Amino acid sequence: MANQKILDKKQQIIDEIAEKTKNAKGMVLFEYQGLTVDETNELRRALKDTDSEFKIYKNTLVKRAFDSLKLDFNEDLKGPKAMAFGTDAIAPVKTLYDFAKKHPALVVKTGLIEGEKTDEAKLSELSKLPSREGLLTMLASGLIYPLKSLSICLDLYRQDLEKENN
Repeated sequence: MANQKILDKKQQIIDEIAEKTKNAKGMVLFEYQGLTVDETNELRRALKDTDSEFKIYKNTLVKRAFDSLKLDFNEDLKGPKAMAFGTDAIAPVKTLYDFAKKHPALVVKTGLIEGEKTDEAKLSELSKLPSREGLLTMLASGLIYPLKSLSICLDLYRQDLEKENN
């Protein structure tokens, strides 16, 4: 029979995984085998810069946590996997795909974006979206353009009126 301390520690880890998954806007499962320690640390720093987190858990504990959240990732939890959690839904996805371009050992498998299970193809599409700041800049320029055009038209109209009066 397993020691109660060990069971309590495992339950604590299961609760941690469930809590992180529930609170994260984006969670990605990926294969990390083949990355060196330095590359893994580089990935941790890159994820931390985007307010994301990189964790490695035993698949059995992850499965139990997902079962408690009624998430079905059983097929995806074969072989060693790591998890990235993010407060932004897209940030960990973009960071992982950017990192995978330089380090082919990293393979993104599946994820949970805004509470919805997402496959690798959808994650790949999401990784190509501009950043949040980029999207906000596009929105701002889209909102400013009509006002800019109006101000140019009004200035040209004022210049025409001045020419007529002279």
